[in-house]
Amino acid sequence: MVRYALAIFTSAFLLFGVQPLAGRYALPWYGGTPAVWTACMLFFQAVLLAGYAYAHAVASRLRPRSQAFLHLGLLVVALGALVARASWTGSPLAPGDGWRPVDEHLPVLRLMRMLAATLGLPFFVLSTTGPLLQSWFARARPERSPYVLYALSNAGSLLALLGYPFLVEPWVGRSAQAWGWAAGFVLFVLCVLACARDLLRRAPAASPLESSAGALPEALSDAPIEAPRPGVGRTLTWLALSTCASVLLLATTNKLSQDVAAGPFLWVMPLAVYLVTFILAFSRESLYERTPYSVALIASVVLVTYAHKEGPALGLGWQVLFHASALFTGAMVCHGELYRRRPAPRYLSAFYLWVSVGGVAGGVFVNLVAPALFNTYWEHPLALAACCAVAFAGLMRRPKEETVVARTQRLLRGTLLVGVALHLPLLVVTDQERVRFAARNFFGVVRVLELSPDDPKQHQYALRHGAITHGWQYIRPERRNLPSAYYTPDSGLGLALTEQRRWRQAQGLPTGLHVGMLGLGVGNSAALLAAGDDVRFYEINPVIIDLARGRGGFFSTLTDTPARVEVVEGDARISLERELEQGSRKFDVLALDVFSSDAIPVHLLTREAVALYLQHLAPHGVLALHISNQHLDLVPISLAHARASGLAAALVTVDSQGDTVSSSWMLLSPEPEFFWGATFTGGRAHVRRLALRGEPAYVWTDERSSVLQALRPRAEGRAAADPNVIDAPAVARPSAP
Repeated sequence: MVRYALAIFTSAFLLFGVQPLAGRYALPWYGGTPAVWTACMLFFQAVLLAGYAYAHAVASRLRPRSQAFLHLGLLVVALGALVARASWTGSPLAPGDGWRPVDEHLPVLRLMRMLAATLGLPFFVLSTTGPLLQSWFARARPERSPYVLYALSNAGSLLALLGYPFLVEPWVGRSAQAWGWAAGFVLFVLCVLACARDLLRRAPAASPLESSAGALPEALSDAPIEAPRPGVGRTLTWLALSTCASVLLLATTNKLSQDVAAGPFLWVMPLAVYLVTFILAFSRESLYERTPYSVALIASVVLVTYAHKEGPALGLGWQVLFHASALFTGAMVCHGELYRRRPAPRYLSAFYLWVSVGGVAGGVFVNLVAPALFNTYWEHPLALAACCAVAFAGLMRRPKEETVVARTQRLLRGTLLVGVALHLPLLVVTDQERVRFAARNFFGVVRVLELSPDDPKQHQYALRHGAITHGWQYIRPERRNLPSAYYTPDSGLGLALTEQRRWRQAQGLPTGLHVGMLGLGVGNSAALLAAGDDVRFYEINPVIIDLARGRGGFFSTLTDTPARVEVVEGDARISLERELEQGSRKFDVLALDVFSSDAIPVHLLTREAVALYLQHLAPHGVLALHISNQHLDLVPISLAHARASGLAAALVTVDSQGDTVSSSWMLLSPEPEFFWGATFTGGRAHVRRLALRGEPAYVWTDERSSVLQALRPRAEGRAAADPNVIDAPAVARPSAP
């Protein structure tokens, strides 16, 4: 038993532990978008399906001796692939630079090819382990139940998922994780070798099983042995229920990731909740009761609707809790009804195979079908509505004996389910009457809204990415090119540009500036530029580029500005690295404003990224980081980078007023005198010169970074209250003689 237990536990731990690591490797090359994880999940689900199909075919068609030698041969090939990759690239899992995207055409398919080349075979081998080794155990020891092995597999999966964001990601670098995973794979191979030896010794002459039902827990084997083969209708029901749960899982992950940050912390939580519902529903039929779960589903849908209405103003903890509750109840309803429709034991392997097909179908729908059909995230409310429909269908199954009171209560719950399902479209149709343009692609949902049409002075078109406004432009001709939003003269970017002009004038240099902007939005920042300036925007989303260039006639700042404008499409960091190799002009001001909705692409805020930016700065240049965020405190991260690079730092905050949206900018410069300018002491901006006292608590690097480290309660003046931060008012430069 011990050898089987260790093999199955290790395989489940490695299977789920490698998923967030693979996502972290892929994330920086695709703009840090949440769609990276859903694309990875599609790959994992597809390979898991292939693994289940392999296990079913091998266990049902081959004799024990053939099974053992075939599987051991596959293990040797997979181990050899890991060794070869480690020898050629220096890492058993890291993709080489050859997989960097040269364009953004079909990113989902390219990402899946990369995953297949880097870890496809080892992941496939791991995915076969659960059903196959439980089948071996049932053959070798028919007198013992394999239930404990099923439980160990679930325990290993959950431990890997919950341990990664809290125990691994913040403390262990990606390279060390990859080597540790490879060492675990070697241990797994040795355990399977021991299991194969036990199978050959104890069941050498056994014939193939008709199915791999022996690999399943006793709780799954309580249906009559003699039963008719499931028909097409029943099979389609399995497929529909598993697809619905899979769509809800991926849609919930998308929703959470787009508003905070794409990363393991918000990847593994929904997957862990989904796995828990599968464990509970398939352990014992009594753990799923239609009445309490239908009531819980109604309540959770109401909470999700409230969270959507509140938007980013609602605390992150409440958002995660409300969405997790909806995912738990919805997936529990689907998996509970799925388990109640399980077939006889002899057909259970086919049943699990169709459940896996449903998981892949959900991934295909979210990654490929939904972006082509919808211009917003319709799959989230549709999946919740489908769960309500499943719960309603279950409630409508009248018990054999039912009192009038019980029947009334059942119908009332069914009516409430229908009511909340009909209101779910409100999750995506909010502000629909004001939407003038909407588009969706791999990088998210972009909408253009027409606001304040009854107020000529405030009448405007605004760009929204997810729940966050990324700039606007007034419609009246005399107000059309006014600086607004986060890019007013009092903002951190505005002060940096003004001070650079003043300094160049004092030095007798031309006042024209060379400006780099990571992130385009609607091009609002171009309103701060003057004749003689030139600006280069870096933007990964082609839809945003088209809108800023005038598509639809909504925005015209890029064409109206007197500055020379260039737009570089693609991930900003990859583009800057390419330009550094080719040689390019240094920037007087390099600004970073790259949030997607309210999420941050972490790879653009690491130590290596800041070092790249500094290589692009002119000697007296300034790096401006837009760090406004509803959930993350990015001041300590910015100051840690400043200290590591020997930079002076100032935090510029502006409150909402008139054309200005409240914003926080961190300005970094190798010249401490830069922050002595008189322009830094007037206007509506609050300017504080900051520095770290002592060593930083953490530093984000390409190898090691965690959003959890920045999840702190937001409060005005937090930086000044931090005992590790020295806060001093800006000092005016003495008047020149």
